[in-house]
Amino acid sequence: MTTFDERERAFENKFQHDQDLLFRIRARRDRLAGLWAASLLGLTGGEADAYVRQIIDADIAATGPHDVRDRLAADLHARGVDISDHRVEKELARLLDVARVQVHAE
Repeated sequence: MTTFDERERAFENKFQHDQDLLFRIRARRDRLAGLWAASLLGLTGGEADAYVRQIIDADIAATGPHDVRDRLAADLHARGVDISDHRVEKELARLLDVARVQVHAE
């Protein structure tokens, strides 16, 4: 195996690792966001867990950058929670930082 082949494999491995890490961070952010929204919606126990799963699944299935924000905002507005889309987006940004720290600490 040549040095070039080794470098290429190293770059591919790093890319795969980085993508896996980003996926885990986003999934953790989604879980934290789902728990946050569930508390605002008054969901507890199994209802909260099911809601968190829906949020994670929605992000995995979605293709747009704001799908989770839009879903959370729609759910909160539908239940009469007075919150702006901007506030939801700020909370998602904060939770992304929390998720990044948690995943890197594992």
